[in-house]
Amino acid sequence: MNIVTGSTTALITPFKNGKLDEQTYADLIKRQIKNGINAVCPVGTTGESATLTYEEDKRCMEIAVEVCRGTDTKVLAGAGSNSTAEAIEAAKTAQKCGVDAIFSVAPYYVKPSQEGLYQHYKSIAEAVPELPFMLYNVPGRTVVDITADTVIRLFDDVKNIYGIKEATGSLERSVELLSRRPELKVFSGDDAIDYPILANGGAGITSVTANLLPDLKSELVRLALSGDYKGSKAINDKLFPINKALFLESNPIMIKAAMYIAGLIKTLEYRLPLVAPSAQNMKILEEVMKNYEIKGL
Repeated sequence: MNIVTGSTTALITPFKNGKLDEQTYADLIKRQIKNGINAVCPVGTTGESATLTYEEDKRCMEIAVEVCRGTDTKVLAGAGSNSTAEAIEAAKTAQKCGVDAIFSVAPYYVKPSQEGLYQHYKSIAEAVPELPFMLYNVPGRTVVDITADTVIRLFDDVKNIYGIKEATGSLERSVELLSRRPELKVFSGDDAIDYPILANGGAGITSVTANLLPDLKSELVRLALSGDYKGSKAINDKLFPINKALFLESNPIMIKAAMYIAGLIKTLEYRLPLVAPSAQNMKILEEVMKNYEIKGL
């Protein structure tokens, strides 16, 4: 099983007149490849997956696979739902599109038990047994936490579950997981704490900030995984102000605004109920961005 690790970017989904802007999407992925990102992640939280149609989901994955074909950059696609049956269909669609691996968000709104989470993930992963599979734990959005015990049970019992995107914001959780299963691939799902998770044995990151600064994010990971912790920490520290600014409002509101300010997307469009940031937060973002060199398309 050829797993995905390293620096990965939770791609935004650009819209034009309310529809997926396919050309800009492809160009943004090419920019990620050019700047050393190991994998792109279409249709995750940052990609506004909750408000994309099934056809848009599929098209985003198809474009990512097409653009990354023949390069060293892989495709780690989102395939999650609060319905297990829908998540299985999403995983099968991702597999048909030719993605390299999938990550699946914990089922939101329904608030399942830990046994429910176990059965949910086991069912999805076993429906696509040849596809490397990552759990995605983000309780701030889903209102359910995949506990360490459940993660380890899934990792031990299901062959293709190889890792987890940890977006709890808890360093303790990552320490616990890796102390109990060092071979588990733990990804940082919180930009501000990429370095400490990597320094503790994490295998990669899934970054929002990498949409804007893929060169710095890919280098941060490369240095950490090669043992240059001082160099990795220096980049993590440098990125702290922009990481903070990009979460002044719910993701992906600020990162899409930043991409617009930088000229990387031509139109600033969201799917309701998301709307553009406040004028105050836009001003803060513009000021912070002046401290960084943002490479173009």
